[in-house]
Amino acid sequence: MFILYLLVFIFGTIIGSFLNVVIYRLPRNESLVYPPSHCTKCKNELKPYDLVPILSYMILKGRCRYCGDKISIRYPIVELITGLIYLILFIYFGISIKSLSYAFLASLLIVITFIDIEHKIIPNKIILTGLIAGAIFRVLMFNYGVWDYIVGFFLGGGVLLLISLLSGGGMGGGDIKLMALIGLFIGWKLTISTLFIAVLLGAVGGIILIVLKIKTRKDYIPFGPYISAACIISILYGYDLLNLYIKLIRG
Repeated sequence: MFILYLLVFIFGTIIGSFLNVVIYRLPRNESLVYPPSHCTKCKNELKPYDLVPILSYMILKGRCRYCGDKISIRYPIVELITGLIYLILFIYFGISIKSLSYAFLASLLIVITFIDIEHKIIPNKIILTGLIAGAIFRVLMFNYGVWDYIVGFFLGGGVLLLISLLSGGGMGGGDIKLMALIGLFIGWKLTISTLFIAVLLGAVGGIILIVLKIKTRKDYIPFGPYISAACIISILYGYDLLNLYIKLIRG
């Protein structure tokens, strides 16, 4: 079993390596397939041994083999996070279409998180890709039901749209579309838990950033990363949290 877990983790890090390409190139409107992976400073094409997830960064001590320029720590972080999430999903859901759908969603959320942090945008191309994939998964997972996920789509996007309208634009359009996308993948019940957790994480995270003087109250703080983290938590523990809440209100 350990070997299988290791293989799943390694596969996740390889996917994470590709996600790094998407995170860097998509906001810059660059092709995801051409040119091949290269140093962004000296433009030297990277060899296969330069692209081993996590290990290459450690061996090269975070610097380009050819020009010595510093490599962003984001690269091994994304690879590690992707590998761990794929492993956790595999442990929870095994080899199944549900596990595959959650892994695909998690990959989108990782890309969205890091792009939103750096560029403060959630690209429509990612949202559109997710909506198409979500619709395909709904067909493949027809036995799981359809209406729960359609309701999740409208509930997720609708709640944030309402907040945006009531606050005069306090919620970004990208966040609204992201929440609708998530609802299509996880259904209305987990969408509710995602919304609550995202608000909680956003509040705590915002306070910490302000206290540490990383941000001020006037600064824009991306909400996409908090929504993404809340979604992963909900996938793993959402039903448990909802059941706990129901027990508490019933006394």
